[in-house]
Amino acid sequence: MNKSVKNLDDLDLRLLGHLQRQGDVSNHALAIRVEASAATCLRRVQRLKDAGYLQRTVTLLNPDRLAGQLGHGLTAVVEVTLDKQGEEYLTEFENRVAQDPSVTQCYRVSPGPDFVIMAVAEDMPSFLAMAQRLFTQHANVRNVKTYFSVKQTKFEPRVPQALPL
Repeated sequence: MNKSVKNLDDLDLRLLGHLQRQGDVSNHALAIRVEASAATCLRRVQRLKDAGYLQRTVTLLNPDRLAGQLGHGLTAVVEVTLDKQGEEYLTEFENRVAQDPSVTQCYRVSPGPDFVIMAVAEDMPSFLAMAQRLFTQHANVRNVKTYFSVKQTKFEPRVPQALPL
């Protein structure tokens, strides 16, 4: 069942705004926040899910809190330039990196490198193995430039377009 939502109204936008900040909120609490009945809220959220506006619900883990048991690991920002930039080469590279569990984000960018990738690794040997898998063993990668994060100041995965609270 894929019910299309052609035009989002103010209630839809308020629901999306709240859900992207706290996806595990109860329907009752969400209804209070958006000033709608619980039934209306439930129906609207389901309609937004069916229409594809809600991609998925995740829980963000606190890496500093987990570091005692898992280690701090590495977060890398990697710039990749391909040798050939035809659409088929760009798409093939995107498909390959999207399948790798070390890659958390991949952006096709312009100008500059062809891609900016966010990757995580347990340690430097793990990062090197990922780099070999994705960049070194592939003949179409011309240049790779890696930056390692020493501190994360802000991480807020949200759509910034004027979604009201």
